[in-house]
Formats: sequence, C-alpha cells, structure tokens
Amino acid sequence: MAQTVSSHLIRKNGLLIAFVVFLIAVAFSAPSFMTPGNVLDVIRQVSITGMIAIGVTFVVITGRLDLSVGSMLTLLTVMVVDLHNQIGPTAAILVTLLTGIFIGAVNGALVGFLKLNALIVTLAMLSFLQGVTLFYSGGSNVNVANAQETWFAFFGRDNMLGIPVPVWIFLAFGALAAFVLRRTRFGRTVFAVGGNETTSVYSGISASFTVFCTYIISGLATAIAAIIMGSRVMGAQNTIGQGYELTVLAGIILGGTSLMGGSGSIWRTVIGISMLGFIQNGLLLLGFPYYVQWLVTWSVIIFAVWADLAAQRGRVLA
Repeated sequence: MAQTVSSHLIRKNGLLIAFVVFLIAVAFSAPSFMTPGNVLDVIRQVSITGMIAIGVTFVVITGRLDLSVGSMLTLLTVMVVDLHNQIGPTAAILVTLLTGIFIGAVNGALVGFLKLNALIVTLAMLSFLQGVTLFYSGGSNVNVANAQETWFAFFGRDNMLGIPVPVWIFLAFGALAAFVLRRTRFGRTVFAVGGNETTSVYSGISASFTVFCTYIISGLATAIAAIIMGSRVMGAQNTIGQGYELTVLAGIILGGTSLMGGSGSIWRTVIGISMLGFIQNGLLLLGFPYYVQWLVTWSVIIFAVWADLAAQRGRVLA
C-alpha cells in the first residue's frame, strides 16, 4: 500500500521533485542563484512569458492550442512602441489591448465557430502575423523616443514596495484568472468543454462561444505582455517574440495542464513557468551556453507530456 502511494506521488509530482533537486544542486554550485536579487530578476523575466501562459492555459484546458502568441507578442510590442511615439502612451496601450483582443477573436472564431483545427489555424496566424509585423515596421527596429521623459517605463522598469512592477502585474493577473477559472460559471464551462465537449453541448453549454472567449483571453494576455515587454526594453525588434510559443507551452505542460483538455490550474501554470525560468537562469549561472536552454526546454516538454499520459493511463508505459 505504501509503495503504491509513493509511486503515485512520484508519478504526479516527479517533475516538481526533480526541480527541487535541481535548485539544491545549483544553489551549492552557484551561491548567487538563490539570493533575493536573483530570484526577483528571474520572476521579472518570466512575468512576460507567464502572462501569456496564463491566457493560453484557458485555451489548453478546452483541448486546443494557441501557437500564434510568439508572433502576436512581436507585432504588439512593435505596435505599442511605435504608437507611443505617434499618439502617446495612453492611446498606444489602448490600441494594443484592442488589437490583441481582435487577433484572439479571429483565432477564436475560426476554431470555435468554424470548427477549424486549432493547430493549423494558429500556425497560419503565426506566419501571417510575422508578415504583418515586417510590413508594419518596414523591417526596421523601433525605439521609444525620449525614453527618459515618459511614464511608459513604469510597466517594465519601476518597482513598488521593492518588488518589480511586472511581478505585481503578473501575480495580479494570475489571481484574477484563477478566480475566473475556479469561481465563475465561465470557468466551469471551460473545464466542461475540455473534459467532454459533446456532453457539455447536451448540457446547454455553448462550446463554440466558450472556445471563442478563451482565445480572446489569450490575445488580451499577450497584449498585456507586449506592453510590459515594450516598457522594459523601450524598443522592439522584429523577432522579439520568436520562440515564446515554445516556452509558454513548456511552462503550461510543466505546470500540469493536460494537452488532452479538461484539467489544469492557473497557479500551477505560474509555478511551471517559474520553474522553467529558474532552470534557464541556473544553467546560465553554471556557465552553459545559451542554446542549451532550448535543448532543456525540449526535454522538459517531452518528459512532461509523457508524465501526463502516464498519469492518465495509470502506468508508465503504454
């Protein structure tokens, strides 16, 4: 009995146990790893991917994917920086938020109402947004004019009570998303659609509208992340969001949200994306080349998906 319980705990929390072992090993090898300053820096860095991951978690719980968020982040970051110079920070932020919601709505309409494959739709949107970004910027990088005089830097560079503002935004959005997912009727419909879409439809739930709304949430979250990114860098490159969709997906899976849909947690996504950030930071402090992060991210995704399937089957091998 005890052996069964221990094997179940290892199967369910194997990644978390491995992460704790990793933290201990790196802390002994790199004394600066667990200092308050480095911890806050890591959380500040993951706040951008974390914001996106929170939004995409809603999509994944319904059993869909959103692979367009990396290109969406690039376009929206370029847009908010460019518009800041043209119409001011307030209007630029508003337009960026509305654009993110619109892109999410397009994805949601194609996947939710037209029943197109989410993987194909969002991959196509990824390519389309890359083209739009280059067309919009003319292939040039953009920078905030008079960077020392604008309050736009508040979102990415300032501190409140000794904690970076991006961390506050990240945690506040996470708390709001967790409340919506766990304490509202909409949140229950998200789980219902992901658990069994056919049954949810017979229960009077509009699966199409639910999926549509989750993509809007994903677009809104990406827009907020773009504002933080633009404020932090005070500029934008045409490739600034490249690869973010992979990191976001890795963090969500690492947090235990099932790609099959029907299960997941916002706070577990927050933990998952933070774990990935600490792993990448630890590798850099240990002197590994930057590209090793991508190899580790791939390994994490493969192992996390395997662990998810093993937990659902109740056995390690098929």
